Amino acid sequence: MKIRIRDASVTDLSAISEIYRESVLTGIATYELEPPSDEEMASRLAAIASQNYPYIIAEDEEGRVLGYAYASAFRTRPAYRYLAENSVYVAPDARGMGVGGTLLDALLSATASLGIRQMVVVIGGGSPASIALHEKAGFKHVGRLPASGFKFGKWLDTVLMQIELGEGAHTVPMDEPGLKKL
Repeated sequence: MKIRIRDASVTDLSAISEIYRESVLTGIATYELEPPSDEEMASRLAAIASQNYPYIIAEDEEGRVLGYAYASAFRTRPAYRYLAENSVYVAPDARGMGVGGTLLDALLSATASLGIRQMVVVIGGGSPASIALHEKAGFKHVGRLPASGFKFGKWLDTVLMQIELGEGAHTVPMDEPGLKKL
């Protein structure tokens, strides 16, 4: 299967919302308990795009959205400006076909091009598929928060993983990241 990566747009919101809805209702990687409305998903996309973070989708040859990924601020304090957090979601029928890896590789590249030096992922429930995806991309385990989420009637651990982008922490940044100030 040929996978094409492109920037997400408002025309993709229905597919993005449906992919996320399934993850909320059946998965542990996100700790949301109720799927957000299409309006809320539109607001989230706009907020991320307004700061110049990448928000991308993967589609097949027919233009069907297979998955999406985005980077966002990890925290709002200015000292965190060189650190971004990522999220990757893949449609159920596209899992195991390389969509997640293709999305994550493109997201890492796009985020590094902004001058971001570190990326972290916060994995709800210690989702094995998400951990494997990030390990394959070079993320390292940096922490675990035991019993930090409660979903589907059980306590879940949260796993933290991190990867250096570009020059990482090996040099002092000469420029501010290519993000927009709010």
